[in-house]
Amino acid sequence: MRIAIIGAGAIGGLFAARLARHDVAVSLLARGATLAALNAHGLRLWTEQGVRSERVRASDDAVALGVQDVVIVAIKATGVAQLANQITPLIGPTTVVVTAMNGVPWWFFDHAQVPSSGLSLSTLDPDGALRRAVPAAQIVGCVVHLSCTAPEPGLIRPAKGNRLILGEAFGAATARVTTLAQQLSAAGFDAEVSNDIRTDIWYKLWGNMTMNPLSAITGATCDRLLDDPDLRRFCLNAMAEAATIGELIGCPINQTGEERMQLTRQLGAFKTSMLQDALAGKPLEIDALVAAVQEIGRHLNVATPTIDSLLGLARVFARSHGLYPD
Repeated sequence: MRIAIIGAGAIGGLFAARLARHDVAVSLLARGATLAALNAHGLRLWTEQGVRSERVRASDDAVALGVQDVVIVAIKATGVAQLANQITPLIGPTTVVVTAMNGVPWWFFDHAQVPSSGLSLSTLDPDGALRRAVPAAQIVGCVVHLSCTAPEPGLIRPAKGNRLILGEAFGAATARVTTLAQQLSAAGFDAEVSNDIRTDIWYKLWGNMTMNPLSAITGATCDRLLDDPDLRRFCLNAMAEAATIGELIGCPINQTGEERMQLTRQLGAFKTSMLQDALAGKPLEIDALVAAVQEIGRHLNVATPTIDSLLGLARVFARSHGLYPD
């Protein structure tokens, strides 16, 4: 099986390092210092037995990598603007494209049977390039419930969690999804198959859309955010607005905001991915996590005053620190 991974950061690197040991021809689309490190030292994975190095094919030229059986998109949502050009040379008529990204994906409404079918989200794919580049029928969604870091280019260090949820972008599980989940399980992930990946995506977003930007703005770990009664109330209001939207788009939330917060509180004092990006001076994934939710709400005529405030705060913070375009 030929698998190309777009994004050689922490999550993409973890996919590549684990798959490379299980009879998979792994390619990484990388650039800059990461590409140089991969060519010089291989892809290095931090394990309990020490650092392990895997030789994987790496290039900044998708044409050189060629058509793949599977393409895993593991980039930050801030890199989506360039994705259409990067991914096209990798896709053939039977290629499966797995989106392992945070937030709302560009394809979320690209099926005739979903509510608000055909809705194009300008916050994610303003000119429709991705919808044209990647056929909806070839997409498999992936929800990533794990964290890892890349302390330096080409070095991956797993942290908490190990769970992946995979499902057809639209509809019940198929043989190709089951096969892919088995492949990822054999590589060391706790991979499971979903019959409703859209709801799984929305559920993760529902929990992350408040903690991520608020942690970046305040510099606080999640336990401190949850322990503040005023911020807690603010988050619950935003989550209620997002749950209302979820109900209308076929992604109901079967949990209260308080119950979701209790799960987050059990993780202790941790830095969200957006806080880590802010501290590292990297662009923030505000559009996929917050702006897209606001855009969907406006399409549905659902009032989102708390989400609007959250978006404004996150956007001004990020722009004033050079982490979001003007």
